[in-house]
Amino acid sequence: MTNYGDSVRGAQWVPGIQAAASYRAEWLPKDLVAGLVLTTLLVPQGMAYAELAGLPPITGLYTSILCLVAYAIFGPSRVLVLGPDSSLGPMIAAVVVPIVLAGGDPGKAVALASVLALLVGLFMTVAAVAKLGFVADLLSHPTQLGYINGLAVTIFFSQLPKLFGFPVEGEGLFDDITGFVTGLGGTVPAAVAIGAGGLAVILGLQRVLPRVPGILVAVVGAIAAVTLLDLDDVAVVGPLPQGFPPFTIPLVTLQELGVLAAAAVGITLVSVTDTISTASTFAARAGQEVRGNQEMAGIGAANLAAGLFQGFPVSTSGSRTAVAATAGAKSQVTGLVGAVAITLMLLLVPGLLQDMPQPMLAAVVIAASIGLLDVAGMVRLWRQRRVEFALALAAFVGVAVFGVLPGIAVAVALSVLNVFRRAWWPYRTVLGKPDGVDGYHDLNQYPDATQLDGLVIWRFDAPLIFANARTFREEVRRLAQRRPRWIVVAAEPITDVDTTAADMLEELDEELNAKGISLVFAELKHPVKEKIDRYELTRTIDPEHFYPTLDDAVAAYRERHRT
Repeated sequence: MTNYGDSVRGAQWVPGIQAAASYRAEWLPKDLVAGLVLTTLLVPQGMAYAELAGLPPITGLYTSILCLVAYAIFGPSRVLVLGPDSSLGPMIAAVVVPIVLAGGDPGKAVALASVLALLVGLFMTVAAVAKLGFVADLLSHPTQLGYINGLAVTIFFSQLPKLFGFPVEGEGLFDDITGFVTGLGGTVPAAVAIGAGGLAVILGLQRVLPRVPGILVAVVGAIAAVTLLDLDDVAVVGPLPQGFPPFTIPLVTLQELGVLAAAAVGITLVSVTDTISTASTFAARAGQEVRGNQEMAGIGAANLAAGLFQGFPVSTSGSRTAVAATAGAKSQVTGLVGAVAITLMLLLVPGLLQDMPQPMLAAVVIAASIGLLDVAGMVRLWRQRRVEFALALAAFVGVAVFGVLPGIAVAVALSVLNVFRRAWWPYRTVLGKPDGVDGYHDLNQYPDATQLDGLVIWRFDAPLIFANARTFREEVRRLAQRRPRWIVVAAEPITDVDTTAADMLEELDEELNAKGISLVFAELKHPVKEKIDRYELTRTIDPEHFYPTLDDAVAAYRERHRT
């Protein structure tokens, strides 16, 4: 007999069960249409992003099929669409391409990428079970903005040579720019015409007629041009293997596994961040809530499925999700329709795309890179907060100078350092009582606010921990130079006191007492006061010098000193 609780937990971790049970028949026509519209985007983008990752185009189609099916079963969102992603392509290539080139075995690229997908899927699943959705916060918005802009520029210049019809050897942004400039003599005019023309069609239709599938129009036009005009000097994709992707257990060496695992951590972080932000956007439109841990489980399952069928790491796609939503998608049946359509194409008409020009694939990727670029966001940061603009710029330079994978490490490090910077040097200020305003306020805002003789009210806007204990002590010492009787700490913003800070407070209180100055606390939160009691700080700090409000502290000072 099936236990009801077990079935509920099963539905929680396998949302596809509940989705199938609650599916409405009237949704099917809309899901079918949206799925077919989505397929026109999935096929060319999948092939293009596979090549961006340094892999055969067919792997992009294999990946699309499996990740769509897996997410439909394990993903919680009704309309989120997964697949090969332009932001992950360079990260995959940064690991796969050097190993393949060093070993001289291009066929190994698929195995390496598949293991990378399996590792990403494993990390995602473990993070979901451990409820580690908060790791997405390791990339702050400014550093994420700088990283994505750096990625967009890197992708753009990496695809320019292919658009012009000649190859470039090298790694990194500067090698790509140098190789492009020096290789212009080998430009193939027909390749430029097809690539630039396709790019103009994609971008033009996106702006003028956004409902028209610009990528499909450009791809069909490019294939027709190559076929009808007999453009032999333009490189094409060539014949694709026929049939469903085969189940494969990829094998790599232990040394390669270590390199792939390190890269998988970065890809997982980027994928989680991208997924949570995209899911939040579309969930808000539908009035739904984001289930972060279940989203990670869905992405993990999609990567595991792709890795076992010659695929590579995947993430959510804002552009593909928007296409599905605009086309009327009601559920993940849209993704399943796309997966079935791609499978039927590989089974019945595998030669359909063999004449697709390589410059056209480059145009698809370049269009995606332009979509990633957010210059307006950088300008907004410059106007609003220069410190965060500097963080974004540093992340951008990290990607441009050190490469894609080191760039993500730089971005994460900058985000974490920014958090510590705020903890190390928090805002602190002296308070006074302004005329006609209730309470005590920042003297920087109210310079004419009243202060009692011999009393300094000082606010410290951060948890009191080892990182800022010295800052706290030095600031109080500076205030003590005024020779006040009391220094009252407005402690409401202090959410924690660790043992290092406690030792500092004990020494500081003894130092102030020797000068006839009392260290007093007001508005200290109860959990923090409990810690202070546990640290036995009240051996030195007078237990009566803890007041529930600033008004109480000021009243006590007035009474004691007849002020």
